[in-house]
Amino acid sequence: MSEPWSRPLDVDRLADGGAEVDFAVALSELPALPAGIGGSVAGRARFGRAQGLAVAELTVRGAATLECQRCMQPLTLAVDSVVKVALIASESDVVRVPAEFEPVLAPGGRTSIGELVREELLLTLPIVPLHEGSEPCAAAPPAPQAAKAEAERAAQTHKPFARLGELMKR
Repeated sequence: MSEPWSRPLDVDRLADGGAEVDFAVALSELPALPAGIGGSVAGRARFGRAQGLAVAELTVRGAATLECQRCMQPLTLAVDSVVKVALIASESDVVRVPAEFEPVLAPGGRTSIGELVREELLLTLPIVPLHEGSEPCAAAPPAPQAAKAEAERAAQTHKPFARLGELMKR
């Protein structure tokens, strides 16, 4: 049985009724997100109409666990987003979307809450997740150790052509 957030919904019916849909989604179950993503989000989608278009205000809160691309260790990022989207049936309708709304394609007037959440996460989460700020990264050694390690690497560097000039003079 599919999860309620994954079922296609008729956006016109939801918009005409001013529906509110609460959801909770495990990120590992959403398609087309980065491999190995963990965590979950919850929120609410409030549907309505604006300038004749079906619109939704999507609130998404939770945490996503990704892999830091510097140290390859888990990195937890907070997700706290509120976005207004216009649900359009075709790309030609994008010119009718008011400036305060993001256009989201809902082919045949249908979309799922999972698709709306996935689109928002793709725009919100970093392409290259890295530890930042107060969270330490295991790949970044403390400054004194980094200088020492660099000096050791320089001492071990092999220079096969270092004496080539001397040999050429012979």
